[in-house]
Amino acid sequence: MTKIIAFFLPQFHEIPQNNKWWGQGFTEWVNTKKAKPLFKGHYQPREPLGDNYYNMLDKTTMHWQKDLAKQYGIHGFCYYHYWFNGKMLLEKPLEIILEDKSIDLPFCMCWANEPWTRAWDGGDKEVIMPQTYGKEEAWEKHFEYLVKFFTDDRYIKVENKPMFVLYRTSNITNCEDMIAYWDKRCKEYGFNGIYIVEEVNSFQNNVCLEKSQGYLEFEPVYTLCHDLGLNGNLRVKTTGLLKKLRKNKAVIQKYDYDYVWKRIITRKREQNGKTPILGAFVDWDNTARKGSNGIVFENMTPEKFQFYLTKQLERCTETSSEFLFINAWNEWAEGTYLEPDKKYGYANLEAIKNAQQNK
Repeated sequence: MTKIIAFFLPQFHEIPQNNKWWGQGFTEWVNTKKAKPLFKGHYQPREPLGDNYYNMLDKTTMHWQKDLAKQYGIHGFCYYHYWFNGKMLLEKPLEIILEDKSIDLPFCMCWANEPWTRAWDGGDKEVIMPQTYGKEEAWEKHFEYLVKFFTDDRYIKVENKPMFVLYRTSNITNCEDMIAYWDKRCKEYGFNGIYIVEEVNSFQNNVCLEKSQGYLEFEPVYTLCHDLGLNGNLRVKTTGLLKKLRKNKAVIQKYDYDYVWKRIITRKREQNGKTPILGAFVDWDNTARKGSNGIVFENMTPEKFQFYLTKQLERCTETSSEFLFINAWNEWAEGTYLEPDKKYGYANLEAIKNAQQNK
């Protein structure tokens, strides 16, 4: 059976850097709470059920998340890992999990190797935390940190290789050499090597590496940017697919949930020697972060999410994809989360369980 992995954002606790950049007390909840409806029927703000504005340094929260995931058929979480040539951000939640074996849910890591910017877009303007890459000395330092997680029994492995997702491989200098070095080091720890998964997303639409073994479609932005064409540069002209709503000087882009999902579940994939790892998404509305410059999906319901997820799980079987990655467990400020909210309750989690039973 295909294993469902949910991307996990750890930015729900304070760190000194975010307090400096965004104001005292900043967490992802700050963006989430300040969101406003921008048009009639716009579902904002997104509010967690029971006003559960949790702190990710609280072990009670971690156990609650783990228990929910298990109950509704989530195999594990993929935690974003923020490493800036030796400097780390938001590392504490995963370190707590490493120490507490009773948080017994499988996990892996995705190195979100992009610069942090004031625009929340990973671009190169208004950079507040730059991303640089070294050589062997830097690779060793990074590996020494990662191997503590790789050797944990809960860490997800493929053919006795720890699975490590790279967000933007095209950005990493000497990336092939770095992977070869990590592969050698993993073998020295008794693994069969390292299992590198490249993301294809808004920044890159093709795999870049010879030494990666899988590629992951990060949805819905992969489809928006490389299948439909973002910012109105549409390859497919379909009435109702994209609507633009002018708000002062900004333009809110509104996409049809059904159309985008249908592109995903009917996509033909090239066999490039890499194992495809299919993607899924719950919903999308990043106006909590970007305001009137955001993207909003319309016509989403938990019933539709269940239907399309069932179809995508069937595609996983056809493509021999061992995993399906869902965006996301808790991306509240991007409007794509499985955690219960005040509008749908546990319905999106129920959709996960039902989709696996219906496949």
